[in-house]
Amino acid sequence: MNNRELQLQAVDRLLTIMDELREKCPWDQKQTLESLRHLTIEEVYELGDAILDNDLMEVKKELGDVLLHIVFYAKIASEQDAFDLADVAHGISDKLIARHPHIYGDVKASTPEEVKQNWEKLKLKEGNTSVLGGVPKSLPALVKASRIQEKVQGVGFDWDNRADVWNKVKEELDEFEREVAVAQTDKMEEEFGDVLFSLINYARFLKINPETALERTNKKFIKRFQYIEARAVELGKSITDMNLEEMDRYWNEAKKKS
Repeated sequence: MNNRELQLQAVDRLLTIMDELREKCPWDQKQTLESLRHLTIEEVYELGDAILDNDLMEVKKELGDVLLHIVFYAKIASEQDAFDLADVAHGISDKLIARHPHIYGDVKASTPEEVKQNWEKLKLKEGNTSVLGGVPKSLPALVKASRIQEKVQGVGFDWDNRADVWNKVKEELDEFEREVAVAQTDKMEEEFGDVLFSLINYARFLKINPETALERTNKKFIKRFQYIEARAVELGKSITDMNLEEMDRYWNEAKKKS
């Protein structure tokens, strides 16, 4: 049996188990598309954590959890005669073929940028009324800003070079500082948002994923702060008993270790 056959056999096994769980397990019987939604979001974030940690065994585990949810949604929909997993697979296959005319048609695209531009043009032809129509409303703001900028870049609405983008960052910082000086909260918030948006744009020009960059910083901060907490325990203290000078000293120790 070749590898493709083994993969199909494994998916068939999962589909069989899903059928059995919906028939026999009280918890699985109770679930709906809506009840699974927040759990799916958690699973995707856990997958993201595993990818950032470069833990391939954990990635495999979390991919399994995400795959379970996909199968679960398709099973619920099939019970309502809406669609099943085959429809889901055929739907995405048809979309991939339609949106890759440089592979399955006679369109020319030799760079990733040309592929992205063709993709956005095709989506407009498919009936989308706005280039930004496909950006999910519920995305976290930082991720949404990245997707907005990628979308408009795909139809040519973009800066010419990264130097101009950096000048825009500095311009937005100046405007933010002016609002801070007069302490107008609403305007400060607005200008701070502009600073973040322009920095995210600059990250795109540098081919840096801002969400990944910030999450790496979060993880780094957590690790260093937890080192301070551990040192406090070693000294028989609570971290609330430490003064800033002590915490700063152990913070610098943590930096040297990381």
